Amino acid sequence: MLTAERHQLILSLLADKQTIRLQEIIDHTNASESTIRRDLDTLEKKGKLNRVHGGASAATLTKEEATMSEKSEKFHAEKEAIASFAARFIKGKETIFLDAGSTTNLMIPHLDPSITVVTNGPEHLPMLAERGITTYLIGGFVKPGTRAVIGANAVENLRQYRFDRCFVGVNGITEEDGLTTPDPEEAAIKKNVLAQSLSRYILADHSKFGTRTFTKFGDPEDAILITDASTPTAEKLKSKTEIEVAHP
Repeated sequence: MLTAERHQLILSLLADKQTIRLQEIIDHTNASESTIRRDLDTLEKKGKLNRVHGGASAATLTKEEATMSEKSEKFHAEKEAIASFAARFIKGKETIFLDAGSTTNLMIPHLDPSITVVTNGPEHLPMLAERGITTYLIGGFVKPGTRAVIGANAVENLRQYRFDRCFVGVNGITEEDGLTTPDPEEAAIKKNVLAQSLSRYILADHSKFGTRTFTKFGDPEDAILITDASTPTAEKLKSKTEIEVAHP
């Protein structure tokens, strides 16, 4: 099969299934694994698809976002590993920003009660209170679905704070488009938090690498990336930033 024919077949499979595993492509094309990996690299550079762990996904620009409940159920073990690993960076009595999200929520059982937390995640409050952690919730509009606090009031409220460390979620990471999230107002929160923190951490399970969404809020080199598995995109980014892998 000619290279152009393989590329067309791969894109046709993605059009039908949105996500396809490497072995499936090999079975359909009868090509070697190394050949298919080169094909996927080429197609990704052309913006035709996104490389993900073990295969590829269709290159769609996502503006929709899963609810907090949906996020909590997906890749739970991987997020647990990332969360417990991320908490090890925090020193006693520090002030941190804890982004709204399912992975950051899983950090809370691992936090030292001596720290101070500022957050835009109302979902975090019960556990933070149970642990006796001093907590500030920024004010603003509560976003349906993810329940994150966002908007102009939230950004203005946030500007008064400075953080030793921040722990921020992300919906997509690519070499070309950087750190992205579907909602421009939530992106504004994340961008300001990164600027106001001495040490910055992006928490991203492997599915976020090679994916891009609607709004950019930073570059990979702006923070340490904490993930659960190496991916083709993560390997490319190692020359630009520090990547920590927390195995489940």
